[in-house]
This record gives sequence, C-alpha cells and structure tokens, in this order.
Amino acid sequence: MPPGVIIIADTSVLINFLRIDRMDLIGAHPSAFVATEHVAVEISDSYPDQQARYRAAIAAGYLSELRVDDPTEVELFLRLRQTPRLGTGECSAISVALNRGHRLAIDDNRAIGRALHEAGLAKRTLDIVRTQDVLADLTRAGTLTIMEADAILSDWAANHRFRAKVASIAELL
Repeated sequence: MPPGVIIIADTSVLINFLRIDRMDLIGAHPSAFVATEHVAVEISDSYPDQQARYRAAIAAGYLSELRVDDPTEVELFLRLRQTPRLGTGECSAISVALNRGHRLAIDDNRAIGRALHEAGLAKRTLDIVRTQDVLADLTRAGTLTIMEADAILSDWAANHRFRAKVASIAELL
C-alpha cells in the first residue's frame, strides 16, 4: 500500500481485533485506521471491556477517531440510515470513506453491497477491506507469519463467532 493510505473502519472489523485484545495489529498495519464517533458508540453499547480496549488503542495511536460533520457526509449518512438493517457505524463509515476517497474496512455483506451501490451512483471506486484482508496485509508486511494469522482465524472461529471467507491466509497471498 502506498504511504498515506487511510482505512475507515466499521465496527465489525474493529470488534474482531478488540475481542482478541490485538488492536496492536491495527496499529501495525501499513495503512492508518480511522473510526467515526458512531463506530465508537457502537463498540461501547454492550461490551465495556471492548470499549476500554478501544480507548486504549486510541490513546496508543493505533487508530484515530473523527466526527462526521462534513455536509456531504452528513447527507449521505442520513440517506443510508433509511436503509433497513444498516447500523449507524456502517452508515458513517461508508459516508466518510466515499466522500474522502478512503478504503473501507467492513465485513457485513449487505452493508458492502450498499456501499458499492453508493460508490457506483457517485461514479467513484471504493476499495473494501475485510477482516481477513487486514491479516493478509499484515502477513505481506512481515508483521505476522501465515501460521500466526491462521491461528487468529482459528481463534475467531472457535471462540468469537467470526468466520473468515478463507481457511488460511495463504489463500489471499
């Protein structure tokens, strides 16, 4: 990835790393991760331990947080909020990524479909990054070995109700 690439993170991707207490991996990613204030609220809703880990990750500089206050982003956010089954975190992340031309870290297929639809309407490209892609990027960068990345995939599947679309990170390299 070229230097200066920014990834706007939805709650789903961040929670996968928060569950295993590995936000250091988000901080080690070659791209800068940014979350909206809506994502931060979704993280805090049910799991105070994850909120504490999220705040610690912000303090450590592993990711940063921004407010959605650009009029174009607010307009798209409000339009997306009318879409059934899209959360506020997804809507805000999609709005910011599209408006600012950043990559979007998200796992929910319905939200991805809506994001790509909006990108098409705006005649823009939108690069989607799934949780498994984050691990693949870290493996390419030498931060993780394939064995370490696969162990994380196994942990998520066995203990955290998250299954990647691949059995091994090697499939993405």
